[in-house]
Amino acid sequence: MERVAMQALVKWKSAQNRKPLVVQGARQVGKTYLLKEFGKRHFPRFHYVNFEKSSTLSEVFARSLD
Repeated sequence: MERVAMQALVKWKSAQNRKPLVVQGARQVGKTYLLKEFGKRHFPRFHYVNFEKSSTLSEVFARSLD
């Protein structure tokens, strides 16, 4: 399963006009692990943001970003 999901992320990374990545899914299926591993393997630097653990971060996106 990890290979299939990792391949999908690699495909997203190589897309010409990729959009921000948002991962949703059932609880405790490995989303966090997958994203952190993907970041370590395929980017020199990466940031993992969990809006559920920091209400301050989610407030930033509640306002207009214009």
